[in-house]
Amino acid sequence: MKDCIDEQLISKYLKGDEESLEILIKRYLKPIYSFVHHFVRDNQETQDITQEVFVKVWRNLKKFKPEYRFKTWIFTIAKNTCLDWQKKKRTIPFSILDNNKEEFSFSETIKDPKPLPNELLEKHDIVTSLDRVLETLSPKYRMVLFLRYNDHFTFREIAEILEESINTIKSRHRRGIALIRKFLT
Repeated sequence: MKDCIDEQLISKYLKGDEESLEILIKRYLKPIYSFVHHFVRDNQETQDITQEVFVKVWRNLKKFKPEYRFKTWIFTIAKNTCLDWQKKKRTIPFSILDNNKEEFSFSETIKDPKPLPNELLEKHDIVTSLDRVLETLSPKYRMVLFLRYNDHFTFREIAEILEESINTIKSRHRRGIALIRKFLT
């Protein structure tokens, strides 16, 4: 049953198979948690928001339209839940100075198979710099870059999740990359 595609699991769950929902949750818990954490940067808030996302998914699963991808749908719910949190919170620390926690940094999402010791030191410096630069970016750029490079969404999928035009997403991606280059040089 773990080999089923998302839409098959949804169909089975709607017919009464509770295990199908558990598989869906296990499949998306880490990616959604990671996405939310990169938006809110607080462990407790991340846990609460992630839980809220899955409650919304559970409540609205009957409304899911099979012509859409479930992955896009759930990330849209996560994005909207984060935006709702932001509206309630009104202040989100995005600067380097406000981020004293090194937990769940962007560097954790970059994989490098067994680098040499000197490469490790260089990589650490680069990742630290990149992490600091990402913290200074506007959330609209960070969110696009995160979805593109961490979750490997296409520009079209990102546009659906963020409810923006594909050209806006491509533009934000280009500007985000340009800002990173500017800060790193």
